[in-house]
Amino acid sequence: MEKEKAPDREGDSPPPYTPYVDPQVTAELGDVHNGRIDVNLKSKLAKSLAQIAEREEKGAPVPRTPRTPRTPINNPQTNLRLETQHRNALQRHGHRVRIATHGVFASFVRNSYLEFFPIGGDPAALMAYMVKNPGLIPQMKTVRDGEIKKKQVMVAEMLEGCWKSCIEDDPETGEPFVADAIIANPPSFAHVHCAQALGIPVHLMFTMPWSTTRAFPHPLANLGEELNREVMNTTTANWVSYGIVEWLTWQGLGDVINKFRSSIDLASVPATEGPCLAEALEIPFTYCWSPALIPRPRDWPSHIGRTPNTLYNSQLTIMITDVVGFFFADTPDYTPPPDLVQFLAAGPPPVYIGFGSIVVDDPQKLINTILDAVSMSGVRAIVSKGWSELAGRPDENIYYIGDCPHGWLFQRVSAVVHHGGAGTTACGLLNGKPTTIVPFFGDQPFWGNMVAKAGAGPNPIPHASLDAELLASAIQFCLTPEAANAAQEIAIKMQADAGVTAAVDSFHRHLPLERMRCSIMPDQVAVWKYTKAKNPLILSKTAANVLIEHNRIEAQHIKCYPPNPILIYNRRWDPLTGVLSAAAGTGTNMAKSTGEMFYNPYKEFKRSRSSPESNDPFQTASNMASASLKSFGKFSGTYLRGVIVDIPHAAAEGFRRAPQLYGEKPKEYGHVSGWKSGIAVGGKNFVGGMAGGVAGMITEPIRGALDGGRDGAIRGLTRGALGMATKMPSAGIGLMAYPFHGISKSIEGAFRTKTPKEIVLARMREGYADAHRMGLSSEEQEEILQVFEILLSSMGA
Repeated sequence: MEKEKAPDREGDSPPPYTPYVDPQVTAELGDVHNGRIDVNLKSKLAKSLAQIAEREEKGAPVPRTPRTPRTPINNPQTNLRLETQHRNALQRHGHRVRIATHGVFASFVRNSYLEFFPIGGDPAALMAYMVKNPGLIPQMKTVRDGEIKKKQVMVAEMLEGCWKSCIEDDPETGEPFVADAIIANPPSFAHVHCAQALGIPVHLMFTMPWSTTRAFPHPLANLGEELNREVMNTTTANWVSYGIVEWLTWQGLGDVINKFRSSIDLASVPATEGPCLAEALEIPFTYCWSPALIPRPRDWPSHIGRTPNTLYNSQLTIMITDVVGFFFADTPDYTPPPDLVQFLAAGPPPVYIGFGSIVVDDPQKLINTILDAVSMSGVRAIVSKGWSELAGRPDENIYYIGDCPHGWLFQRVSAVVHHGGAGTTACGLLNGKPTTIVPFFGDQPFWGNMVAKAGAGPNPIPHASLDAELLASAIQFCLTPEAANAAQEIAIKMQADAGVTAAVDSFHRHLPLERMRCSIMPDQVAVWKYTKAKNPLILSKTAANVLIEHNRIEAQHIKCYPPNPILIYNRRWDPLTGVLSAAAGTGTNMAKSTGEMFYNPYKEFKRSRSSPESNDPFQTASNMASASLKSFGKFSGTYLRGVIVDIPHAAAEGFRRAPQLYGEKPKEYGHVSGWKSGIAVGGKNFVGGMAGGVAGMITEPIRGALDGGRDGAIRGLTRGALGMATKMPSAGIGLMAYPFHGISKSIEGAFRTKTPKEIVLARMREGYADAHRMGLSSEEQEEILQVFEILLSSMGA
């Protein structure tokens, strides 16, 4: 297979970090150990999700509950090394690429000729948090005040770092930077929110499945003994596992994410939408594994995991929020030590055995198991020392190896035994080597199961169960003709994969190019909108800068242009649940405000007692009264908003969407973003609801009679009556609810100005720097001015 050529470079490998595993955390929905969740399929949530899955499978209309992915538990060393191949390929297509990740990876990223921005956080501590706590649930309150709180602080720091990486200058060179698109791995968490604040495209790429499917369970879910037909069938259980993992994730991080959103002037994500945000928004998703190993599930929608067939080229500034991937690097130039060459030539191809950066508690026990298994199976072996520093007694059939590129070494062995990291698994199969996986945590059992399912290796051996007999048996399985043939078949198909090129292609294919092109310079991305033109005129950074410098436009007449606006709705499915949900939210906020009326004055009292400068009792009393009044004002505002805005709006939306419950697609009247759009939507919904309710009483019986005679007419009459009972109430309630909802949005927007101003200033700085860096000639600048005048003339301006 011809692979993308990476720049020649010398540099350190990305530093690994050791996973943290704590088996003590338990939950109603499942036990957590080794970074995985033992899903309890008998829980209430599992059974509820199963009912949704069954209705969906039968074609009944149900609320889509897509799954937002969570943090992977894998070794980032291999992923980062391979992912830089993809980022370098983006550079070769003319993109400016910034990788934002932990500071420990800075030298490796920069040695890959890519821009780097640190987002903070300790990757080892982050892994500890995600392994121990895939989500916070009621039974885990005892640990809320300890380690989890600390890790939530760290996640908050990383979210803020991700946002800064989108708009802040290069920390070393000072060169301005504002992201025009985001490519992210799902567990970076900030991706959708940063993209929404900037109004830019976001594309998710990952090595593991994080989108709901019936084909296989969530990579971090153990279905185990609970999976039996008395509880639910296998495909339904697979589907349910995604919902449980994502629900747990949002329980743990929802508050942190919403606090981050508030800091960048975005409204909170409703609790009902948080766990399903990525799929609800239909964020493009590219999975970086070979279909030769895992075919694309048939139940995935079109925006997930399809191989693109069209390549677009556009000048973009791209921000990468984290580094994961499943791409193949070129086989590196490697000169093996003479004793390794001699060992390879001294007999048949050996078996590779290594566990990378996994650090085991008892290395001596592990190496003894390996040596005994090698002896029992009668093979030669290359044993990787790894981070456990595996070393044993001298043996002419054993070679202990240090750092060595897998791409070189795996071409020269007969089979491989390893921990099941995605990159190591891919490398072994690419070279057609039967594979035994000894998983330790996270997604590693998933890859072991996929290899076994493909026939290229035995069932995975959990590291806690590993002994010499099991390992020897697994090695013997790998040496069978059946396993060799299966691995070779996978290798042949993998060598035909486009890999990095396909990933770049997928990114380009999903870009909304028709909305991104500058009106004057169509090869550049539009980031500004000229507000004085009669028709939309969108400008790139360079074009706007040239026009401003030549006094053709004023800076006050341009505003940030969002080529990919992201709208997050609090979807309602029927009037009953909609009203109850809104009322519950209002009640919760009122209860919180009530508590603050007593707690905030107490905080003021404690503050005055602890500060020697605040010993004036009258000032303390005044501060306490002020704090109580502020909380009362918040209580009153919450009550009024709930009664006047939230509950009526939920009722109007619930009635409007209720027809989907009996198979009719609800009409859409637009998005409410302010008072003007609120009035417009309210008016359209009133006319459409009243007309639709009355018309349905006539058209539905007629349509039913034509399709099914008398019985059909009766069914049509029933549908018409239901339509009148839902559409007309929506019309009446919505006539006031939508305008009040719009007024509320306008008031909120008036106070959310800090982040938009920051974006404007950052765009201005970047545009000035880009224009001077490009060094446009006077003729090129004149051409920009002429095209601008022609466009204005064509609009009659």
